Amino acid sequence: MSTTETNKVAVTELDINRIMQLIPHRYPMLLVDKVKDIVHGESCTGIKNVTMNEPQFTGHFPQKPVFPGVMIVEAMAQTSAILVMQTLGQEAEGRLVYFMGIEEAKFRRPIGPGDQIHIKVQKVQNRRNVWKFRGEAWVDGNLHAEATYTAMIVMGD
Repeated sequence: MSTTETNKVAVTELDINRIMQLIPHRYPMLLVDKVKDIVHGESCTGIKNVTMNEPQFTGHFPQKPVFPGVMIVEAMAQTSAILVMQTLGQEAEGRLVYFMGIEEAKFRRPIGPGDQIHIKVQKVQNRRNVWKFRGEAWVDGNLHAEATYTAMIVMGD
């Protein structure tokens, strides 16, 4: 770990085991394989390896598999949830994060099997347990999707 000039803690990488400690999602809905370049409370990049054996490709679409846009936005949200949980620490781990709103979602290019999505998320603001993020999905250096979204961390039992 290192400290940036703004005293934000930077973490190089989180593996799938750490991701599963931070958020409750599991296959087939766990859509982040690795996280890198975390700056606590600010930003991070998630990695999603898209493979042909994922269940959505049996119907979306069998002749030309396309990773659904809603799954791309969900991967952005999960990357953001990982950032929030890593930032808040152990007492927040495993808490649920619920979407409150999705704005300005744009899907520019299709994503399919064999692609590796780099999900870049940036905190826009947060107040108490409500966080707003800007997310982008990149494949091979090209922007494929983007969205702004708001989520709430459920802190009670």
